[in-house]
Amino acid sequence: MSILDRLARMFGRAPKTPVLEAPAPLLEPESPVTEIPQDLPEPVTVQVLPAGKERRQQDRMSPADGVRVLVVDDSPTIVLMLSRMLSQNGYEVSEAGDAESGMEIARNTLPHLIFLDIVLPGMNGFEALRRLRRDVVTRAIPVIMISGNELATEQFYAQRIGADDFMKKPFSRSEVFLRIEKLLGPDRVPQRAAPPPPADA
Repeated sequence: MSILDRLARMFGRAPKTPVLEAPAPLLEPESPVTEIPQDLPEPVTVQVLPAGKERRQQDRMSPADGVRVLVVDDSPTIVLMLSRMLSQNGYEVSEAGDAESGMEIARNTLPHLIFLDIVLPGMNGFEALRRLRRDVVTRAIPVIMISGNELATEQFYAQRIGADDFMKKPFSRSEVFLRIEKLLGPDRVPQRAAPPPPADA
């Protein structure tokens, strides 16, 4: 007779036998996926544009054939830069290094648009603009004044005399064509925003 049985007879109760817990069942390995679910969302593709690509969302408005532009500036660098920009975009460009030559070219060729610098040798751009507006032949030609001066009074004075826009140096290619596009009419030819004043005004 075992000791446990003897103790049970002596104290009148059965000994507690240790209860061994069954080991947890081992998890079965998951079966490999042989099919791809068909209800997965479509992958989203994000296109990253190179730097600068997002600046022009629309194509630049091209001019009508034969649009003539006169550039009047005593800086060869400015004249060369503007002439190259305009020629590459279909404009016919004339050049002048002073106001007197510019006014003569304007009367003889009747450009559709004039870029006129304010600071010029001899006659300045303000006086040249005033004479262009008094001349019945040239008073309807749109004029964009250009200057390296930061003072807003120049812009105000130029517009008061009759400038159609004002552009400060240095300027970018996009600004040049933005100024031109503001003046393009339905026929894609530059025109004055307001009707020109009478010739004797």
